Amino acid sequence: MAKIDLIDTSVRDGNQSLWGATGLNTAMMLEIAPVMDRVGFAAIDFSTSTHMAVAVRFKKENPWDRLRLMRKAMPRTPLQFLTTGMRFISWELAHPEFMRLTFRLLIRNGIRRFAVMDSMNDMEALLAVAGAIRSEGGDDIIAALTYSFSPVHTDEHYVSYAKTLAQSPAVDGFYLKDPGGLLTAERAASLVPRLRAGAPNLPFELHSHCTIGLAPFSYLEAARLGARAVHVAAAPLGNGTSQPSAERTVANLREEGHSVAVDDAALARMSDYFRQLAAAEGLPLGQPQEFDSGYFRHQVPGGMVGTTRRQLAELKLLDRLPAVFEEVALVRAELGYPIMVTPFSQIVVTQAVMNVVAGKRYGNVPDEVIRYVGGKFGKPTVAVAPNVLDKIMSLPRARALLEEPTMPELNELRRKFAPGIDDEELVLRVVMPRDQVDAMKAAGPARQTYDPRVKPILALLEAVCRRTDLSFFSVQKSGFQIVLTR
Repeated sequence: MAKIDLIDTSVRDGNQSLWGATGLNTAMMLEIAPVMDRVGFAAIDFSTSTHMAVAVRFKKENPWDRLRLMRKAMPRTPLQFLTTGMRFISWELAHPEFMRLTFRLLIRNGIRRFAVMDSMNDMEALLAVAGAIRSEGGDDIIAALTYSFSPVHTDEHYVSYAKTLAQSPAVDGFYLKDPGGLLTAERAASLVPRLRAGAPNLPFELHSHCTIGLAPFSYLEAARLGARAVHVAAAPLGNGTSQPSAERTVANLREEGHSVAVDDAALARMSDYFRQLAAAEGLPLGQPQEFDSGYFRHQVPGGMVGTTRRQLAELKLLDRLPAVFEEVALVRAELGYPIMVTPFSQIVVTQAVMNVVAGKRYGNVPDEVIRYVGGKFGKPTVAVAPNVLDKIMSLPRARALLEEPTMPELNELRRKFAPGIDDEELVLRVVMPRDQVDAMKAAGPARQTYDPRVKPILALLEAVCRRTDLSFFSVQKSGFQIVLTR
């Protein structure tokens, strides 16, 4: 039995999995940051380029300011940034110079740990990103092996990747990233020892989701087999399609005899805060999930199951949902078994729905499927089925999409966008709509304080102020009074 570290995912993956990445703003994070800093997490899974885009698009907040403020509020705990290849916000590949600039800015503003993944497990592409981060001063780079279940994704498949990582000077550790929550305890017992033997010089971590209730069991098995850390979320942001609850994971690990050095009181206070916040903002709490064996067949993420069900219901075709799931499995195989994680889960499901609804397979092919087949998102794990490849590449739309210009060099980008703007603004303007960045700048600095206890009062006052038939309003209680007059 050993000491097991915790990587907290509450504000990033928990927020994304349960609250669509839009549940938290800067003030909400800052309010609890000092408490989170005291818990004793080995790192905080803090942001991705997607979350930075959400800050701009939905919150009108500067993500660079958010990073600086959080770094100041959490001086002890490393903040982690997850990067998914040579891309930033857009899924199109970015110019290497542009990516080095973003890594430099992230490091300058307080990111001390990078998780590097490639959604297709292209090790050449992954190590190119890790090397770029290292060249810009990154000193804690953790490579992700993205887990999936298919005839292709065997133990040998993953062990070969681990051996490649072990030879790279740009990697400081690695983790198995299980976005679908598909890793069973039995598969962990088989795979984890082989991964650790393949990369004996690299510390190993496990990151999984509770989508069908397997993650708590695979975490315990990984800990028994020498995992250094597991990824968890505070209870209100755990379970569901998120990571296992931190509190329950700590209790389970200690029951097994492991040492988990966290401040239990601080962790309890952190969870209590997010529980109050969820109640104030009308956000759902994570709940344990039932096991669904059908998930291994289609692997459609939980959020997409709901979206697909709603879309079919609107078309009065909800009875075709089982056929869609069958088609998802077939399309995924034909496209080379992409891992069902963004954007590939959306690509596969959209094509499957079109095939079923139209009654003709690949009669209508979305642009993103063409881009995928044409290599715009990277190199598929295995080749696309020849008949499907030929059908898609012969479409008139294919030539235009595959001849789209790539991102220009950095100097050209500086000339194209208003001269004199700083690099932080430049990065956002290159990859985001102009009006969204303008609205963020017009909104000014984000608020830095938040108290979920006053949310009901503010909501009441807003409702009263909208009433035109009231001239006087008063709320009184012991030691507290609000009076509004018109």
